[in-house]
Amino acid sequence: MENFSSKDLAMKAQKKILSKMANKSVVQMFIDDTSSEILDELYRVSKEFTGSRTEAQKVIKDLIKVVVKIAVLFRHNRFSEEELSLAQTFKKKLHQGAMTAISFHEVEFTFEQTVMSEILTACRDMLLKLVATHLTPKSHGRINHVFNHYSDPELLTQLYNPAGPFKSNLNKICNGLNKLLEEGKL
Repeated sequence: MENFSSKDLAMKAQKKILSKMANKSVVQMFIDDTSSEILDELYRVSKEFTGSRTEAQKVIKDLIKVVVKIAVLFRHNRFSEEELSLAQTFKKKLHQGAMTAISFHEVEFTFEQTVMSEILTACRDMLLKLVATHLTPKSHGRINHVFNHYSDPELLTQLYNPAGPFKSNLNKICNGLNKLLEEGKL
């Protein structure tokens, strides 16, 4: 018997179409204004750090594609109970990462690059496990690309340097994270 499901086909089509349209209008469907502002600052940091507009755009585009695909999977109830439990653990780790990022920003000279790298690496590993059976190896590569980029020790060190070029970017990122935490979105 043929394994055909219009629901599965619709979900695959949504994921494919949305991944091809990772632009501002699609972002606004799945990502609120505060998150969009954070993404803009992350783009600016990446562009300055890498010296490449193309690479910075690729990192943000990969991040958006992953977020959109996970949102589609969640919307279509594709995660098992075990995966939903892992998603909750991921959310808690992400919350911890946001709190840590803000704390390091607010209290100068407390930044520990290894702590942030470990949190981001743990988030990456949980996310890869969560989507292991749902997304393609190409999407797994996108997840690795995003998390490896932002957990780069040199990037983190420059980002948290109180006299560094990213001070205003970090301030805006942390203000946005604070707002998301206050609104219960993170």
